[in-house]
Amino acid sequence: QVDVAAMARLFGYVDVTDSGFIVAVLSIAFNPLFWNVVARWEHKTRVLSRVFGSAHAACYCLGTVILLLNCVRSHCFTEAMKSQPKLEFWDCHWTYYSGLAISAVGTLFVISSFLALGFTGTFLGDYFGILMEAKVTSFPFSVLDNPMYWGSTAVYLGWSLMHASPAGLLLTAVVAISYTIAMLYEGPFTEEIYRQKQKGVKNK
Repeated sequence: QVDVAAMARLFGYVDVTDSGFIVAVLSIAFNPLFWNVVARWEHKTRVLSRVFGSAHAACYCLGTVILLLNCVRSHCFTEAMKSQPKLEFWDCHWTYYSGLAISAVGTLFVISSFLALGFTGTFLGDYFGILMEAKVTSFPFSVLDNPMYWGSTAVYLGWSLMHASPAGLLLTAVVAISYTIAMLYEGPFTEEIYRQKQKGVKNK
């Protein structure tokens, strides 16, 4: 069972009205909303593909924007942690190295996911009509679904522990929630894209 008193003490360290914390929450929530809205709009209209001259060029452009937004998010996350108190009993070597290990595992999942999917596979190429031949089942997809998202969440969790930051832990929970919502929307939509592909192949 959850120790409510302990949770209350933990988040008593967090000022959720702090401007830096609010900016971090907004940046975390904005990123998946942005790429889902833009990618679905592109899938429906193909405007970006026409503007950039090809689906690949448009996908690379969107991927670059997403990477830049992720850098902004990470910066806001870090600044929000710095502006708020640490937990004294967490500020030790054991917590630091535990966080480092968690971040390393998360980074492994993120990088291996990117290598398995490629740039267009990672950055919503399906929505641009750039479809993969088959579902990727190699590592890390053999270990868990959506390893890119969970790996990224683990990186933020580890980073929070390394800084002994209750604010970081709360922001990590926001990251996990935003990714969970994104997966609920992306999963069925992507499956439908490939279902339509299979239907088209059968009708030929």
